[in-house]
Amino acid sequence: MITSPLLRALRTGVKSLLLHKLRSLLTTLGVLFGTGSVIAMLAIGEGASQEAQEQIRLLGSQNVILRSIKPQDDPNQGNQTSRVARYGLTDGDLARFEETFPGVESIVPIREIAKEVRFEDRLLHPRVLAVTPNYVQATGRLLWEGRFLTPEDDRTLQNVCVLGTEVARALFPFESALEKRVKIGSDYFTVVGTLAPRVRLGEDRAQPGTEITGEVFIPFGTARKWYGKMQVKMRSGSRDMEEVDLHEVILTVSHPENVRMVADGAREMLGRFHEKKQDYEVVVPLELLARAEETKRIFNIVLGSIAGISLLVGGIGIMNVMLATVTERTREIGIRRALGAKRRHIVTQFLVETICLSVGGGLFGVALGIAIPWGVERYADMKTVVTPEAPILAFGISAGVGIIFGLYPAWRAATMDPVEALRHE
Repeated sequence: MITSPLLRALRTGVKSLLLHKLRSLLTTLGVLFGTGSVIAMLAIGEGASQEAQEQIRLLGSQNVILRSIKPQDDPNQGNQTSRVARYGLTDGDLARFEETFPGVESIVPIREIAKEVRFEDRLLHPRVLAVTPNYVQATGRLLWEGRFLTPEDDRTLQNVCVLGTEVARALFPFESALEKRVKIGSDYFTVVGTLAPRVRLGEDRAQPGTEITGEVFIPFGTARKWYGKMQVKMRSGSRDMEEVDLHEVILTVSHPENVRMVADGAREMLGRFHEKKQDYEVVVPLELLARAEETKRIFNIVLGSIAGISLLVGGIGIMNVMLATVTERTREIGIRRALGAKRRHIVTQFLVETICLSVGGGLFGVALGIAIPWGVERYADMKTVVTPEAPILAFGISAGVGIIFGLYPAWRAATMDPVEALRHE
């Protein structure tokens, strides 16, 4: 409950601030923008971090992903109009993985087929992926409608396919894609299902000159039957031929604690059989997730520090204005002391004014800090997350700034000699 002297001090402080409305408003702006920037920057950083972590989780925290990487072209072969590039993971690597790693629950080989996908006059260039039926279990992808590929499809080399939602909507905008026949390259495939969309990783972005509009999945055996291992790409008057057995292999580990052991074993094995060229990479989502969480912590510290500096500047502004106010009201201070006011009354008076400025700026700053992430998410299509701790932390700092930077002006006013203060003109 507010005591009577404190209530009087509060009323007097508010009246004093209202005598100089513009000056009081400008003084609070530093705290207002500082508080708002703390909340907004933490919200943007939290949103970016959560989105990155969600992308990593989509790969599976118990997966080890092996990818083929095309080595840099040999400059001595630049004048050739036709050449064959052999690189990446091989069928031999796949066999060694199956025989060597007992802790691996399932293995999914993946080949990417450079073919266009067509239905009537609609043409797309998605990622055509040849996979085995356990792809869905390994990646956690969800079916949208229909079914996924089955072992029977792979064993009997059926011409069936599953479309990603993006491809299905582009090819069949007003009807279901199930049981429709699409043309992949020069061969027709029957659509048996569609998969729900997923967020891509940064390294899955489209390459220059290509259009990635989603994914199409076909049986691994069928792809080997129709397309073989050789792929031909025409560019700039030259013909590039690539021979890749496997573009990707997903190893699903039975227990999370064995993920790093399997990853280290895969690196050692691949290093032994690919020692002439580095044509592969090993991606461990569990390691990426731990790295992302550490990055988030550092990111929040940096952003919070930058925003905290603006609060510090706002606090210095409050101190500067209050020192000027003390000088202007020197005679008033002398009169109050002559009428019996004690030093604590003077300290309370000026401290109340300072806290009113900082708390008022902090409250409006919280509103601004919540509004900025909302605007960023709506108009910039960027995820932001305002955690409950951010407004509380920002407002607490703003109030603390008011108290800390108001102590010196209040102490200076209270320690004035009453006689000298009364003589001040």
